[in-house]
This record gives sequence, structure tokens and C-alpha cells, in this order.
Amino acid sequence: MSGKNTTTPAKQDGFKSQWGFIMAAVGSCVGMANVWRFPMLVSRYGGLTFLIPYFIFAIVISQSGMMEEFSLGRWAGYGPVGSFGKAMENGGKSKKAGELIGGVPVFASLCLGIGYSVIMGWVFYYAKMALTGELVAMGNDMNVIGGTFGAVAPEAASLPEAIKMTFTTGGANNFWIILAIAVSFLIMILGIAGGIEKSCKVMIPALYVLFIILAIMMPFVPGSSEGYKYIFSLDLRGLLDVNVWVFAFGQCFFSLSVAGSGSVIYGSYLGKDVKIRQSAILCALFDTSAALLAMFIVIPAMATTGADLGNGGPGLMFIYLIPVFNNMGGIARIMFIFFYVAVLFAGLSSIINLFETPVAFLQEKLHFNRVTATAVIHIIGVAIALTIQPWTSQWMDMVSIYLCPLGALTAGIMFFWIMKKDTALAAVQEGDPKPVMHWFLSFGKYVFVPLCAACFILGIVFGGIG
Repeated sequence: MSGKNTTTPAKQDGFKSQWGFIMAAVGSCVGMANVWRFPMLVSRYGGLTFLIPYFIFAIVISQSGMMEEFSLGRWAGYGPVGSFGKAMENGGKSKKAGELIGGVPVFASLCLGIGYSVIMGWVFYYAKMALTGELVAMGNDMNVIGGTFGAVAPEAASLPEAIKMTFTTGGANNFWIILAIAVSFLIMILGIAGGIEKSCKVMIPALYVLFIILAIMMPFVPGSSEGYKYIFSLDLRGLLDVNVWVFAFGQCFFSLSVAGSGSVIYGSYLGKDVKIRQSAILCALFDTSAALLAMFIVIPAMATTGADLGNGGPGLMFIYLIPVFNNMGGIARIMFIFFYVAVLFAGLSSIINLFETPVAFLQEKLHFNRVTATAVIHIIGVAIALTIQPWTSQWMDMVSIYLCPLGALTAGIMFFWIMKKDTALAAVQEGDPKPVMHWFLSFGKYVFVPLCAACFILGIVFGGIG
């Protein structure tokens, strides 16, 4: 089936198939937080006690916010700026005001992509060390392990003082940041079908194959059984803990990538025959399954040594898992290779989605050609990424707490509150013979949009929830 949206004069490219779109959309959702943050939260809040609220929110968001953003982009044929403007115009309001508001998610996507580039530098470096055997050579020496990470990561607020003291200026990561952004550039200049779709149709299945192999290997590692017992534990009293619901919501909200940017721009490349609801369900299933696979690898692995999974964040993936894998003997090297290559694919598929929104903006509004727009964004990206290394954590917090929830909130308002009811229903219904849920618009208006507002407020109150 065709995935190309031919209604958009500024773009002559699009997804060639629904499967290609789904793989690209899944790539935008499956990121490194699936690997380091999801298992940590499951451990912190108690197995099924955390997973039950997470599953609930995955259903809620996929059946409202994800459908809305895909539909908005496809209906308008543009990214956030053009889509918001067209939505405002459809609702009898100022098109220019809508386009101005649409600049928020475009800016947020650029900022998030820049921060992600720094982290991708770490991933490229560790994938290289996994392939060369350097990670195995570190053994269990935490001074060596911490010092190695410190050579590429100039800030580590969540790490022990003994490790933080080893951190340098981060100059060792410059090459790897440039490499990560260069790879993103090379993929993106090939276009939507030729670059993003083709690369994601390779990277995302490969990611799952690698994670599945690791998950199958884990039960045969002595001591891993305690990790599985914990994963399937349920504390009914824990379900009364507000923190469980807040952080399950935050993790799901950001994991499903509803921020008024990436899902909107990918939607703008969709053909009229693609089923929006089916695509949203499949994206949520694939994203959640990736997080669950990471959980079935990381928690049993940590259980083999009795390590504290509460040490979350980047430290979990780049420091605390090193001695865990090295304690697995002869399979350590293959564990490292499969794990870090899978994470590399997850990160790359996310970063190209984040940069696609500002690239499309330059194409749509300034009429840059594809190569020029992609080059401008990546040059800006690498210049800022090299500069913000000592403040990567603060940079990412600023984007995730303030900008991303505002992008999701404004997109939700445009679709559920501003656009005409008949127009919105037709947008989500197009291409699907099965009638859209009769409660879809009311649910989005009175549940999803308030949840976006809650994400913004809770993020400020809790200092970040995703």
C-alpha cells in the first residue's frame, strides 16, 4: 500500500508502506530510556505493581494522543507549524497564531535531538568497546569502569562521589558525538522512503532480534531467577502509592513520543489508506515490548550479583551493568555486543525522528531543499551538542519538563478543541473502514488533554517524571 502523502506541496517524499511507517514510528518511541529507565522504575516500584499502571496508560495514550498526532499531521500534510496553523484556520481562528504556537514543539524536538546526540556519543563509544573487547577487559574494577565513562561524560549527578571525582571535561566524547550526528545526517539526506524508512526497517527488527536473544539467554545465568520472581511480584498496597502512578504515567507519556512533533511530522508523510488506529496500537505494542525485553534482560542480570537497580539513569547502562555482564564468564562479550548494538539502533532511530521535525520546518517554511535543510540542522546540532556536554542532564530536564509536555498539550488542544468535530473525525477515520470509537473525541478532549497539562505540572513538582 502507498504511504506517500501527495497533498503536501513542500514535500515530494513519504513512507512507501504502512509497515515502514510503523517501524519508523516505533523507532521514534523506542529510545535509551526504555533500556535504562524502564527497568529501574519497575525495580523501584515493584514489578507488576508498576507494570499494571503503565499498561493502563499505554492504552489510554495510544488510543488518544498517538491517534490524534498521526491524524493531525496526515490531515494537514505538514509538521507542527503548518498543522497547527491549518487547525486554527479550520476552527475559525488565526492561522498565524497557530503557526506561532507550532514553533514550540519544533524547538522542543530540536533541543531534545541535540541532547540525545550527546548521549548517542556515549553509545557509539561503548558499542565500539563492546566489539573490541575493551568492556570485558575492564573486569569488575569500578575505578576503571567509572573512569572510562567519566572520560566521555562530563557530568554524572546521579553517580557515587568516588566515580564523579573521575569525570573530566568530556572532550573524549567529541569525536563520538560528531560520528553520531554524521550517521544521522547520512540517513536523513536520503529522504523519508530512501533514508528513514529503509534504515528503520533494518534497525528496529535487528534491535528486537538482539534483545530477544539476550532475553532467552538470561534464564540460564545462575542467580537470575530472583529477578524474574521480582518482576512478577505484586503489592496491592503499592497501587495506592501516588508515586507509582505518576512515574508510570511519565515513563509511558515520553516513551510513546507524544510531544506534538515527531508523530505529527511522520503522520504528514502518511498515505490516505493507512489505518491510524491500527498503527497507533502496533506502535504502542512494539514500544512496550521493547521496554519489557529490556526489563527481562536488565533486572535478572542485576539479580545475579545482588546489584542495586536503584542506580538508574545513564549510570545503569554505562557503569553498573559492566561488572554484571563481566560476571557471566564466557558469554560476557556477546552480551556486551548484542546489548550496545541494540541500544545504538534504538538511539539512532530516535534521533532521526527528533531532527526530522526541524528539517521539515526549514523545507516547508523557508523552502530549503532536503540536503540543505538537513545540513543546517545537523550543523546546529553538533555545534550545540559539543558545547552543552557538562550540562547534558540539565538540558534534557529543561526539554522534558517544560517543552515536550507543552508540545503535546498544544497539539491536543488544536485537534480536540479547536478543529471542527467533523473534520477531526474524518481525519482519524480516513483509510479505515472500521468506524472510529464513538468516544474518541470526548475522551481526547476531557482525558488526554488534561493528562498533558498534568504532565507539565507534575514534571515541575517532581523535578521530572519521564
